[in-house]
Amino acid sequence: MREHDFPRAGRGNRRNRFDDDELTFEKSYAEEIEWDETPDKPEFGDRWSTWDLSTPTERGPAPHPDWLVTELAAVDVERGVLKTGKEADVFLLHRHIPGTQRGCLLAAKRYRSHDHRMFHRDAGYLEGRRVRESRVNRAMASRSSFGKEAIAGTWAAAEFGALVRLWEIAEQLNVAPFTPYPVQILGTEVLQEFIGAPDGTAAPRLAQVRADDAELADLWQQLVLGLTVLARAGYAHGDLSPYNILVHEGRLVIIDLPQIVDVVANPQGKRFLARDVHNVASWFTARGLTGLDEQALTAELLAEAGVR
Repeated sequence: MREHDFPRAGRGNRRNRFDDDELTFEKSYAEEIEWDETPDKPEFGDRWSTWDLSTPTERGPAPHPDWLVTELAAVDVERGVLKTGKEADVFLLHRHIPGTQRGCLLAAKRYRSHDHRMFHRDAGYLEGRRVRESRVNRAMASRSSFGKEAIAGTWAAAEFGALVRLWEIAEQLNVAPFTPYPVQILGTEVLQEFIGAPDGTAAPRLAQVRADDAELADLWQQLVLGLTVLARAGYAHGDLSPYNILVHEGRLVIIDLPQIVDVVANPQGKRFLARDVHNVASWFTARGLTGLDEQALTAELLAEAGVR
């Protein structure tokens, strides 16, 4: 007889580690586990702070302002609607640490899907705007269903990116920022500095302001400086008017930047910039401010943007 015809010593009584009865036990044990799928919501507030859900590149420029709450123990509480628009709605958000005085007010701008937007004449604004994937660019150009959703997704990213860039340039030039501080972006939600009073009262729009001659002249100078920073970054607002400019305690703040236009890359960039200048200069002229030269200012801004 051969050696392999005999069982090895001690092997016959050893149990296989994967015996069927063990598998049955493990299976029945697993079936008895009940997982708690209840959403993790804070005891107080609508949601936990989303600060940690954004990557470093999806947060505002560092160093972050002292007033900004970045602690992970913070919660977000909605205080109501600040504004409804053609492509997004803006909500007042209170981000604070429960049981403490640490908190801040934020403006949460939430973009609608393409089917729920009221602004569809976007072709002129999108010229010169590209994403990395060529198939997405083709879909956007053809206005396919996928392309329309891709277009909708670019508005939030465009506004947040512009806010970050403009804030950085203002700091480089050592001038007061003329846009809200961009806190973070998460999907189609852009969180930014709330411009208004501590009680949640939003700052008035420029169109609502009643200013004397000196105040009017100061606001115009602030606006020209803001337009210069925009041009230095190569941008035109694209839809500037007295209705998307806020005035808070003498500070002029430009808002609503999703339709921002690259003056160099967009073939209609010059026209958009000239229209921005005309819209605001006409308002100031109608309020009694004299000596405004639209053509000269437009030429100066185009030169700042590197356009001849």
